[in-house]
Amino acid sequence: MENKKRIGVLVSGGGTNLQALIDAQMGGELKSGEICVVVASKAGAYALERAEKAGIEGICVERKSFSDKASFEAALLEELTKRRIDILILAGFMLVLSDRFIRHFPDRIINVHPALIPSFCGDGFYGLHVHERALSYGVKVTGATVHFVNEVTDGGAIILQKAVEIPEGISAEDLQQKVMREAEHILLPKAAELLCAGRVRRDGRRVVIQ
Repeated sequence: MENKKRIGVLVSGGGTNLQALIDAQMGGELKSGEICVVVASKAGAYALERAEKAGIEGICVERKSFSDKASFEAALLEELTKRRIDILILAGFMLVLSDRFIRHFPDRIINVHPALIPSFCGDGFYGLHVHERALSYGVKVTGATVHFVNEVTDGGAIILQKAVEIPEGISAEDLQQKVMREAEHILLPKAAELLCAGRVRRDGRRVVIQ
C-alpha cells in the first residue's frame, strides 16, 4: 500500500503492547501504517529487543539523561521529526507528555489504558496499580481503553473500549495478563489501523469512527 502513515511507538519497558502492534503489522491487520521507529525512555528496555527482532529501528532517548522534561521532549521531538513520524502510539510509555509536545501531533497520539476510563485512571493509575485498585474496589468488570492523548493524564477522547470480566479470587498479576490478552492487545492494533486509515475523527469529546 502506498502512502502508509509513519508510526512511532514510545515505550518504557517490556513492550508487550508493542509486540501486539508488530504482530498486527506482520499479519496484515495493521496495513495503513508502518512502525518506523520504537523509542524507549529507559536504557535496556526489552521493547528495543522486540523491535530489533522485527527489523524495526529502535533508539533510546533516556529521560534521566536530561536535566528537565522540556529538554527531554525537545530531544524526543527531534528524533521523531527526523524520521517524519505521522502517528505516535504510547505502548507502556510511563511518562506524561506536556501540552506543548502534544500540540506537534494534534489528534495523532494514542494510548492504551488498562481499565475502562473514566474508572481507575488519571495520575498514579498505571501498570499493576490499576488492577490492584479494581480488585480492592470489588468491581466485577474491568477492561481496556484506547484514547487520544491530551494534557490530562488519561483524559483524552475515547476511541475504543473492551470489557473483561473479573473472575472470583484472581490476583492482580493474573488480571493484568488477562486484560492485556483479552483487551489491550486487541484494541491497540485496531485503533492504530483506524487512525492510520483516516477513519477516526474527534468531535469535541466524541470520537466518530467511519
